[in-house]
Amino acid sequence: MLRIPNRRQTYTLLALLTLAAAPAYAQQDKLSQLKPIQQSPVRVVTTVNFVTDLVQQIGGERVRVTGLMGAGVDPHLYKASAGDVRQLQQAHLVFYVGLGLEGKMVELLEGLPKAIAVTDAIPRERLIRLPGGSDSYEYDPHVWFDVSLWQLTIDRVRDALSRVDPAGSAYYRASAAAYRQRLAQLDAFIRQQIALVPPQQRVLITAHDAFAYLGRRYGLEVRGLQGISTVSEAGARDVQELAEFIVQRRIRAIFVESSVPRRPIQAVVAAARARGWNVVIGGQLFSDSAGNPGTPEGTYVGMMEHNIRTIVNGLLGRQM
Repeated sequence: MLRIPNRRQTYTLLALLTLAAAPAYAQQDKLSQLKPIQQSPVRVVTTVNFVTDLVQQIGGERVRVTGLMGAGVDPHLYKASAGDVRQLQQAHLVFYVGLGLEGKMVELLEGLPKAIAVTDAIPRERLIRLPGGSDSYEYDPHVWFDVSLWQLTIDRVRDALSRVDPAGSAYYRASAAAYRQRLAQLDAFIRQQIALVPPQQRVLITAHDAFAYLGRRYGLEVRGLQGISTVSEAGARDVQELAEFIVQRRIRAIFVESSVPRRPIQAVVAAARARGWNVVIGGQLFSDSAGNPGTPEGTYVGMMEHNIRTIVNGLLGRQM
């Protein structure tokens, strides 16, 4: 008897078929494969919510964007559902960060011809290369914390939208130029704020090692309790070693993250206090996702401004 697959099985099969095609498309520039659509608005699916914001900033009224991952969602651990696969198949375009950030969706996204990794716009020599075997990443994927690198993704989005919607090319160029200027202002703001912190106090300690690009660009020493990916968990030895570092450097504040459980950082605070040093949690940072929709922190610019103000106030011992 012929068995008809149910809807969930159908979407799983679509995902497997997409994965099978991955090697063929991995060797091509996907932009060159995009074809104009015959309808508007452009249906776009994104992964993390600050990529959603990026596309909305450039696409404006000519796009309809659906984000798969909302506020507080960890992209390292996120698994695509049957509904996600359906959204991906029905979209005209898909945008994602790339560099392995969307860990459990990497093969699915790389195998989809219309899925564009925005970080492909960044020259590899400007990325932070990781030691061999570091959480299975070749490069640190958290590039958005260097605003000068995130600016480079603007043209990738602009060009992809222009290919599928040629009639909107002028609109996308104008939006991209305006947003590029806004990010230049953000970059200058961050430099001005970090300069308020004495150099010896510019030490940023967070739940996982997501802020290396921020440190490199803006002059912060950065330490994370966990590795590049939240898949790796910190052990008791990691907690004790970090607490000892905090005591020796007399660091005033460390920070929790919106998409990572608070408990490991709370354990570090307790271990430092047991050594006689009263370090505090200086606030919550947005790391692998922006804030809630409709809030200032729900945009990339708002997320970054929040993070910088929180870091500066925490390191200076100010109450927010």
